[in-house]
Amino acid sequence: MSYKKRSRISSKKFREILRLFLLDIEATKVSKITNLFRQCINRMFKYIRLIISEHFEENSILGVGEIELDESYFGAKRVKGIRGRGARGKTIVFGMLKRGDRVYTQIVRNCSVSELLPIIEENTDKDSVLYTDYWKSYDGLVDYGYKQHYRVKHSENQFADGRIISML
Repeated sequence: MSYKKRSRISSKKFREILRLFLLDIEATKVSKITNLFRQCINRMFKYIRLIISEHFEENSILGVGEIELDESYFGAKRVKGIRGRGARGKTIVFGMLKRGDRVYTQIVRNCSVSELLPIIEENTDKDSVLYTDYWKSYDGLVDYGYKQHYRVKHSENQFADGRIISML
């Protein structure tokens, strides 16, 4: 087994590099351990990440089930004096959790319906039970063909507990 056509790295050496990759060891250290150039290790790490990415893209459909949808903002603290939700300059990540099974996340430009709906439709089945908060982009999911859509109002201390929306 060679990791690529025309590769001069043996299967044994590649398995060692893969093991070190899985242990989350930096490319520089892997280079020293394996006695290979860092650029070679970087190429192999990139190839491994590509294979992992392709695998998850092929198997990312959540299918039918109870699925929670939410968006999060990652980045520096909110800057005083700037209006809005404090999202300016932050990375927006949209996530879907199939209860007891898989998670799907994707970085998005914004949280508009036009941005989120294609992701939802691509990765879920119309027969799924969807749980969301009251963010405006989730309005009308039933109109798009989803049969069951439950909403949680976090501002009133509501949280999903199975199919039951409970108050804290």
